[in-house]
Amino acid sequence: MSRLIVVSNRVPMPAKDGSAAAGGLAVALQAALQARGGIWMGWSGESSGDREPGALSLLQKGNITYALTDLTDTDVEEYYRGFANRVLWPICHYRLDLAEYGRKEMAGYFRVNRFFAHRLAPMIEPDDIIWVHDYHLIPLAAELRQMGLKNRIGFFLHIPWPPADILVTMPVHEEIMRGLSHYDLVGFQTDYDLQNFAGYLRREGIGDDLGNGLFDSHGRTFKAGAYPIGIETAAFAEFAESAANNVMVQKTRRSIEGRDMIIGVDRLDYSKGIIQRLEAFERFLTSNPAYQNKVTYLQVTPKSRSEVPEYEHMQKMVAEQAGRVNGAIGTVDWVPIRYVNRSISRNVLAGLYRLATIGLVTPLRDGMNLVAKEYVAAQDPDRPGVLVLSRFAGAARELKGALLVNPYDVEGTANALARGLAMSLEERRDRWSMMMEHLLSHDVSLWCENFLGDLVTAPELPRTVA
Repeated sequence: MSRLIVVSNRVPMPAKDGSAAAGGLAVALQAALQARGGIWMGWSGESSGDREPGALSLLQKGNITYALTDLTDTDVEEYYRGFANRVLWPICHYRLDLAEYGRKEMAGYFRVNRFFAHRLAPMIEPDDIIWVHDYHLIPLAAELRQMGLKNRIGFFLHIPWPPADILVTMPVHEEIMRGLSHYDLVGFQTDYDLQNFAGYLRREGIGDDLGNGLFDSHGRTFKAGAYPIGIETAAFAEFAESAANNVMVQKTRRSIEGRDMIIGVDRLDYSKGIIQRLEAFERFLTSNPAYQNKVTYLQVTPKSRSEVPEYEHMQKMVAEQAGRVNGAIGTVDWVPIRYVNRSISRNVLAGLYRLATIGLVTPLRDGMNLVAKEYVAAQDPDRPGVLVLSRFAGAARELKGALLVNPYDVEGTANALARGLAMSLEERRDRWSMMMEHLLSHDVSLWCENFLGDLVTAPELPRTVA
């Protein structure tokens, strides 16, 4: 069996006892790496200031070598904060108004990918399989090919892929697409993302869909497909059941005093639709006054990329809106919105998911959204809650038992909340069973196996380096 090399912007380091970091993706990838033996490489999260980064920091845990590199202040500013998070992220989430282009940042993005390639190449053996993750590292395969590497290289995009009309607004869209053509397998979250990718190739006249998932572009033939990422469903369900005994979860249960709880869990990001969600909850309360003092909405929103001005502004907006609703509708003994602006441990979150009557997951655009899947997995089979889910989340393509909403339609989302709270136990069970059955049979381990299986067995085809 060939070794596996995983490359991602950040690397979830194992705990001191060697156990995998929290999160289904880390668990699945570390299991695959442990089985095959291999390397997980990425940025350490640290800066070397204005000095060139030192040697790779290597940590051996079982069959896995963790290889971390620092970046300079300039690299972090241009590659990470600049092009990755202020160009690619908004473009892929359909937010042209927030994309800020700059030649310096674009050059920094490609420069850091070249730097990663030069650091990684000496560790690669001829039979190694390389799996690159997410939008930070799209050009990595092209850089490795330029150095003469012929290994199987796969790429998985965790965020949405936009249609051609949006992608072409990015000045380097051709270079980005050329970079993807150097992979042997390109994976997307949904069939819609794959269609957008194929549509760009056709519209711009730079590639052909050869059928059976094969594409030809920039002188290379490669495979692309949809690989919806899952969670560690069975393990998370057990985790949530035991988390019901957590002190914080029990304290929360007592504090809501028999009221229904609605829960939202998101990073503080403009793609998550938190502002629209708060508006919908307010509309629900004003349109259904009988529910006032009978339902509490808990929004857990850890800070995200606070060094980017848009996020700092958004943090202020969310806090002010939650305060306004609480001031207008709340009473001495009831706070409608509980807004928590910090991280909560996964153990506590699992218990809170199980406690909530409704999981409110309404991003304006999301590649998949694993919170939706975790909410479903955490439910008590005898008394499951209701998932209210944005149709613009990748998870909507799979979770057919959810109440799908358009997050831009405040009235519609408010009506879905009312419907969810009034839903009969029988209907809740039917909807939950359908979704849970799917999540159990399409967990993160299967996702990992499917992608690597297709990467390893992708047909050997004539390839040239463009």
